[in-house]
Amino acid sequence: MTESAPQTLQRRAIALVSGGLDSMLAVKVMQEQGIHVEGVNFFTGFCVEGHTHAIRKKDQDKNKRNNALWVAEQLGIKLHIVDISEEYKDVVLNPKHGYGANLNPCLDCKIFMVNKATLMLNKARELAGEKGFDFIITGEVVGQRPKSQRKETMPIISRESGADDRLLRPLSAKNLPETLPEREGWVDRNRLHDFSGRNRKPQMALAKRFGLDDFAQPAGGCCFLTDESYSRKLADLWQARNERRYELDDIMLLKVGRHIRPAPHYKLIISREEGENRFLEGYRYQFTSITTSSCPGPLALIDGTLASDDELRQAAAIVARYSKGRTDDEVVVEVRDPSGVARQLPVRPATPDQVAPEWMV
Repeated sequence: MTESAPQTLQRRAIALVSGGLDSMLAVKVMQEQGIHVEGVNFFTGFCVEGHTHAIRKKDQDKNKRNNALWVAEQLGIKLHIVDISEEYKDVVLNPKHGYGANLNPCLDCKIFMVNKATLMLNKARELAGEKGFDFIITGEVVGQRPKSQRKETMPIISRESGADDRLLRPLSAKNLPETLPEREGWVDRNRLHDFSGRNRKPQMALAKRFGLDDFAQPAGGCCFLTDESYSRKLADLWQARNERRYELDDIMLLKVGRHIRPAPHYKLIISREEGENRFLEGYRYQFTSITTSSCPGPLALIDGTLASDDELRQAAAIVARYSKGRTDDEVVVEVRDPSGVARQLPVRPATPDQVAPEWMV
């Protein structure tokens, strides 16, 4: 009787999948070496893709797909989508390693997400039947991002996340110390890459070799916290409340409309088009709202409390300023409280010089 050769154990990796090209390539590099890969995508509430593109008419031709889901489908891998929006608050509010150019806690963010993936290595029964994961992969490239992807910060992510040498960066591995998967022979280091810096040509060439011609464009981040305008609105929110906190509805509302703060204790969120009108409609039971009834115009939410009838008239005049009746002597607006009680109010639309530039958040 001939003994059969022992079956080789297929190693399993969990990949952080953002939906961008780098994480897509990292997975392909591992699949090429016979590694079973599953993806994980963490929802923080600050993700850019899809949300505003689905609301605004000017973005109607932009991609509305969830890129992480699309990437997983193209790669033929299972994707775990994990809502970390509540836990993530501490990362945003108290980043140990500070912020980037705006309110983006990129280094702390990466540490946090790799830590969550590390915990998944041992959550076999919940996530992968009887089988767990052996190591973690990311699409990080040394020198690509100024805060979180520097050569000196890569070890910090590995160490503080708890992943240690079970964290493998296939696109930059040859620029970094050997990891456990390489030392143990689970992956062949010679078939990994030495990409570095912001030059995207190596990634584009690798994508071409893999036959990938459709992917999310690498320029720009996938997080609103990297955006200067958005970060300014978030900082304004904290200042107005005199405390650093937020709820999911807060960060969703910061993504749409004009934000105008005529006084420290209230601001207006004014829609810019029909799509934003429809979106803000969903919040009319949480905020006092103002709409124009004598002419077409925006929907505005009042975030805060108006101190007097004069402030209400000021707010209504500002809303009328952005209506079709902006040049009329009088516009009738409807003011509705969250319970649905409404009243009509005639106002003269504010002139441009009555909306101070410093009010624009």
